[in-house]
Amino acid sequence: MYFKSDNGSAVHPMVMDAMAKANQGYSDSYGDDLIMDRVRDKVRDLFEAPEAAVYLVATGTTANVLSLAINVTPWQAIYCHPLSHIHNDECNAPEFYTGGAKLKLVEGKDGLIPASALETAIASSMQGDVHCTQRGVVSITNLSEAGTRYTTAAVRELGAIAHSYNLPLHMDGARFANAMVASAASPAELTWKSGVDILSFGGTKNGLMGVEAVVLFDPEKAWEFELRRKRGGHLFSKHRYLSAQMDAYLDGDLWIEMATSSNQKAARLSQGILKLPDASLVYPTDGNIVFASMPRARHRQAMEAGAKYYFVSPTATTNGPDDEQLAARFVCSWSTTDKDIDAFLKLAQS
Repeated sequence: MYFKSDNGSAVHPMVMDAMAKANQGYSDSYGDDLIMDRVRDKVRDLFEAPEAAVYLVATGTTANVLSLAINVTPWQAIYCHPLSHIHNDECNAPEFYTGGAKLKLVEGKDGLIPASALETAIASSMQGDVHCTQRGVVSITNLSEAGTRYTTAAVRELGAIAHSYNLPLHMDGARFANAMVASAASPAELTWKSGVDILSFGGTKNGLMGVEAVVLFDPEKAWEFELRRKRGGHLFSKHRYLSAQMDAYLDGDLWIEMATSSNQKAARLSQGILKLPDASLVYPTDGNIVFASMPRARHRQAMEAGAKYYFVSPTATTNGPDDEQLAARFVCSWSTTDKDIDAFLKLAQS
């Protein structure tokens, strides 16, 4: 009953097998391995983007901050949601890697930026005044940190607004697979065909040991990305072990199978929670993350029996009035089972 994070799940056996195979013999380093050639072709085919530049890094933070750094200057703004990972969970890495670009927060319900709010935020940024932050780049998260998703129509609308101001659109896709499966859109439809210029394409949260792809749909800034990756200390010498993971991920649609499974488990959990007395959802469940509110007594019963998950408030504990409503986050992974879900729901009913 482990629901703390999909980061806590095991690596898929097929990925481990691929790494073991890659471990045989010798290979060129720093991304010149033959497996990376195969990965690059697979990503380009997958996204219907034959000219795209494709790079691998080990963490989602790295993918995000390097993507932003090639699209913004230190005196410009990065428009993002208050719940975004780049704002809440990256320890000022965006500011560090961009040399000080300012995060401008755009409020929106359920972790999503509305088109009208983005338009207002960009339009109200005074330009041509040396005293003011200049417009830079728009960054959206799909799935969002609230577990909700942007539809292709929503991405297209945001992309159109960003491009009308000559701003690039970055997508933090740490859980892109979950968003894509939920939307029934193709990878291309959910990204560059809807205006996304650069994608952080996640794998770590969806069954990989630790690798993310950065996809530049316009390769104009590819060389700058390579330089920044090296300068930032994120060019792996034994790159083949990153390549092997992504190669297995995209082989036979394994990435889709894993995301489909985690989404289905979250839906099962979400539906079960809604059947509990005094329980409700905080946000809609669009992918593999469930935010739910229940009385403290139910949380205590589940946690004391071994269920692992987080309260939304960092100060919330199992100590206190039994009937106080506490919100919590539950994340399902590719390896979450129906048994896990049913065991938790049984405990929460007690």
